[in-house]
Amino acid sequence: MAVNAVNLIAEFEINPPKMGDIKKRAKEIRLDQDMAEALWASGQFHARMLAVLILDKKRLDEASVEALAKDMMTHPASERDHLSEWLMANQLIKSKPLIGLLESWEEHPLPLLRRLFWYHQARLRWTGQPSPENTSELVAKLEKKFATEDPVVQWTMNFCAAWIGVHQPEFRARCVALGEKTGLYKELKAPKNCTPMYLPAFIEMETAKRNL
Repeated sequence: MAVNAVNLIAEFEINPPKMGDIKKRAKEIRLDQDMAEALWASGQFHARMLAVLILDKKRLDEASVEALAKDMMTHPASERDHLSEWLMANQLIKSKPLIGLLESWEEHPLPLLRRLFWYHQARLRWTGQPSPENTSELVAKLEKKFATEDPVVQWTMNFCAAWIGVHQPEFRARCVALGEKTGLYKELKAPKNCTPMYLPAFIEMETAKRNL
């Protein structure tokens, strides 16, 4: 297995794969904790993306996820975010114990795990399913903490507030006001055909799409 991991790392160095290629490799390899650990130890972005997909979630606990998060923080922001979001989507939300960890990270000392707490809360809402019953509590915490949080966390807090504003009309005005008060992402131009991240604009656009 170690030789295969070494070969993959060398291959990725020469010819960086697309995300679809990584997913295809993961389907071929399936679950392989030893290979995942060898790929992760390389520190290479694409190797780590593959590692995330073939990890054994039964062997993940808070200590091991914290170690992964600390390693992710050595990457540029775009790579860090992609790694953490893949970890959440492909591992952390696939197991009740790991979901329990996600839901406990609101005050975690590591910003990246706080980021995943809010990203998970946003995901619960953007799917359009009935929203969890903790929205009132979350909005109050957003109003209290949003402006001063670590920028690593702010993006997913903003994302969560946006989807609350879209799917829960009773909180929409407060979420719009939060964006107006902080002005966060107001000057950030959205790519063509993408939703702006400024809360008032995001909520207006996405509610219009859904006739909400």
